[in-house]
Amino acid sequence: MADTGNRLRKLLECPNFDPQSYVQQLSQQSDGDRDLQEHRQKIQTLADETAQNLKKNVYKNYRQFIETAKEISYLESEMYQLSHILTEQKSIMESITQSLLSTDKDEAAKEMLAAFPKETEEVKQRTLTTLLEKVEGCKNIMETPGRYLVYNGDLLEYDADNMSQIQKVHAFLMNDCLLIATWLANRRGAVKYKYNALYDLESFAVVNVKDNPPMKDMFKILMFPESRIFKAENSKIKKEWLEILEETKKNKVAKDKNIKEEEVPASPVRQDVSTNPFDEDEPLGSEELVDLSPEWIQELPEDLDVCIAQRDFEGAVDLLDKLNEYLKEQPVSPRVKELRGKVDERVRQLTEVLVFELSPDRSLRGGPKATRRAVSQLIRLGQSTKACELFLKNRAAAVQTAIRQLRIEGATLLYIQKLCNIFFTSLLETAREFETDFAGNTGCYSAFVVWSRSVMKMFVDAFSKQVFDSKESLSTAAECVKFASEHCRQLSEIGLDLTFILQLLLVKDIRAALQSQKDIIIEATRHRNSEEMWRRMNLMTPEALAKLKDEMRSCGIGSFDQYTGEDCWVNLSYTIVAFTKQMMAFLEEGLKLYFPELHMVFLESLREIILVAVQHVDYSLRCEQEAEKKAFILQNASFLHETVLPVVEKRFEEGVGKPAKQLQDLRKSSRSVRVNPESTMSFV
Repeated sequence: MADTGNRLRKLLECPNFDPQSYVQQLSQQSDGDRDLQEHRQKIQTLADETAQNLKKNVYKNYRQFIETAKEISYLESEMYQLSHILTEQKSIMESITQSLLSTDKDEAAKEMLAAFPKETEEVKQRTLTTLLEKVEGCKNIMETPGRYLVYNGDLLEYDADNMSQIQKVHAFLMNDCLLIATWLANRRGAVKYKYNALYDLESFAVVNVKDNPPMKDMFKILMFPESRIFKAENSKIKKEWLEILEETKKNKVAKDKNIKEEEVPASPVRQDVSTNPFDEDEPLGSEELVDLSPEWIQELPEDLDVCIAQRDFEGAVDLLDKLNEYLKEQPVSPRVKELRGKVDERVRQLTEVLVFELSPDRSLRGGPKATRRAVSQLIRLGQSTKACELFLKNRAAAVQTAIRQLRIEGATLLYIQKLCNIFFTSLLETAREFETDFAGNTGCYSAFVVWSRSVMKMFVDAFSKQVFDSKESLSTAAECVKFASEHCRQLSEIGLDLTFILQLLLVKDIRAALQSQKDIIIEATRHRNSEEMWRRMNLMTPEALAKLKDEMRSCGIGSFDQYTGEDCWVNLSYTIVAFTKQMMAFLEEGLKLYFPELHMVFLESLREIILVAVQHVDYSLRCEQEAEKKAFILQNASFLHETVLPVVEKRFEEGVGKPAKQLQDLRKSSRSVRVNPESTMSFV
């Protein structure tokens, strides 16, 4: 018999085995139905042996499967890190390339400037005169002295409404105005263009038009209340027009300012003699009352320049405080005003340097204490509001950089732990430094609260992206939210409570996660209900029974032993036991995520889940005719009503702090069904 089985196994394992030809051959050789039945029994025995061997191999290699899965998970994590490192290296290489290109451009520009020196204004005026001879109707343009050509070129004008081409023009940019001339269709001698418009540089603004095919290489000239759009030949010429227009406008503003400053002292000073007898006579010799002869006052502007250059900010502010103390009760005189003007210019330079020290472009290493020096000096200069704004911007950039540099791990909980440690540690350090720097400026504390909310939103964005957008399990999400909430509560030691803001920002994602998990549990319960046979559970081994008892005790069901029988039998249906474990797990995870804004969502989710099981028991009681099975169903209903639902209500009340009336009403309804199974109940 064993030899026959071995031959059959070898035949079936043959690579070129053909089932159809084998069956035909077997039918021809068999004497009757009995031979076929025996052969069928042999094949069935062989199939059972193969299945048994397969199970043994699976159990034997189960640990290898787990180890392989772990290795794959570790490999995935390492691939994430490698991708992150490569992205960082790419950005560094691009920044180095850009810096090298900009350096090469600067050197090339210097070489060109040395090889081809700038034209004098006289040469530019002659060039402008030559070009304007080709324009009809602009003879009086050169009457303005000092006017010369800066740049010129052909442009296409487009309609601002429908972006259709209007005409071809030639633009002449001069040091104080912009001339637009149109092309002549019928040229007369050297004349090529016709005068169209002349705009003073102060009367219009230049706006870059973003490339959006077919609109490319365009810029706009805004003159209230109208505007004109021009298109350059290519992007390079457009860039030249924008840069030269902006530079020329700045030069004109600076030149006009210098002219006004030069004209002020040249104007005659009228010395009106007051005839009002009630005017008090200004004391003569007020200048002499202010002694500005001390050497430190004479050298004060230069000393301030030296302190700023040497980054001795404290020394510079000390000098300013000393000067203010000296001049505090002195009368104002022209000499004092002159000194104040020189000092104010140095104060402006010092402020700019301190502002740059706090800018996010500077290195963010060193933590909040690295900003203390610049912040304290700005406060001493009377600019506490600006110091507060720049300090908070600097710390926001530091937090954002730290979050961005955090490497994405394969395990979500591990990533969230690192994220919380980095963010809340940085927030705590910032709060302590803020309290130290702005102790005497209580008006700045409201700005810190607003800033805390903004960086918390930054944290929640990274948190939600990793926890909720990646569709993690509800248990993982609950652990992550619990970890973040614990860190939030630790901030209360410095008087900062951000728990409400964290809950407010997470409520949408948590609500969606609860509803998604509820739908999954309901779908799984309905699937098990559809296959319900109302049979007792047989756990086969004492170890499995002990494990189930431990699981039920951890769920809070201490009286589960009364539902167990002899020989590893459980006097409950598999569907009811599975539902109990799944529903109690949902309850515990929901309590970890709970806060008042989620009360109704959480309570309704529990009610809907319980309702599915109660309705199934009700339907089975009404439909079942066999007395023994009906008694078994009633036993399951008793377990659900007298054991499970009271535990759910008690645990909910302990976690939330108030009873759930909806769950109590549901239990009362299920009690009436258990007492009178023939009644038809509506649980909605």
